[in-house]
Amino acid sequence: MQEGAEDIKEIIKEDVWGTIKDFLDLGVHLGEGEKSIDLTIGLLLLLTVALVATKFILRWLRHLLTRKMEQEDKQKFSSVFKFTNYVIYLIAVVFTLSAAGVDITLVITASAALFVGLGLALQELFKDILGGIFIIIDKSLQVGDVVEVDGKVGKVFEIKLRTTRAITRDDKVLILPNHKFISDIVYNYTQNHKTTREKVSVGVAYGSDVQLVTKILEEIALTQKQVLKNPKPFVLFEDFGDSALIFSIFFFTNDTFRDPRIKSEMRYKIDAKFRENKISIPFPQRDIHIIQPK
Repeated sequence: MQEGAEDIKEIIKEDVWGTIKDFLDLGVHLGEGEKSIDLTIGLLLLLTVALVATKFILRWLRHLLTRKMEQEDKQKFSSVFKFTNYVIYLIAVVFTLSAAGVDITLVITASAALFVGLGLALQELFKDILGGIFIIIDKSLQVGDVVEVDGKVGKVFEIKLRTTRAITRDDKVLILPNHKFISDIVYNYTQNHKTTREKVSVGVAYGSDVQLVTKILEEIALTQKQVLKNPKPFVLFEDFGDSALIFSIFFFTNDTFRDPRIKSEMRYKIDAKFRENKISIPFPQRDIHIIQPK
């Protein structure tokens, strides 16, 4: 009975496992000795298993790291993990080539000039990717923020690994390379909170009732729908201009993106109220003295 069991083990070892091993050893065999290159079915299967396992491990890590994040932050991290996937897949391919007998150091050395050229050509791309990673890590920019870059104002609606997209006030899409947010000066109107202070300035003729001007400006600000009642709007008598007394009404709003429209509506109301109360808005005037030659 024991001899029969030993025979079965020997058959399995020699025939079954031997057949499987022979199958896994099938492939391309180039060269002999230490310089031989063996690209076999077993090696390709090992590479496939490693890539699949890596994919599941990375997916599990992403779930572990982002399970308590908001949906917008999860979408940002997906770009980082995609980039990580590419790097890990590249490493897996390099290890496979090394296991097949390919001298990776020779390949890298031979490709050094190519890598230098690619590095110079893609340096802006790498800067953008690093900028995207920094934005995601330190949360210096979030979806919904109103930013000003190079004199253009936009509301951010999408943050990717390489670029950030914002919608401008005239409904045009502004595509910003992410390196701008780490190398250039960027105004973020809503980084700390959604409320910002704005102002509308107006000049009135010398001799106007300054108390009445102040009262009208305050009433207009308080009746404007998009202007917050708290903090309360206030008026400053800013300067004695060349042709007018300069006043500014300061107000607070949580709709910074629509700020130009709010100011426009307030200017319409200021013009109407000033006309109603006989307050004139002067235009620049100059006195010219002509000296006659004697």
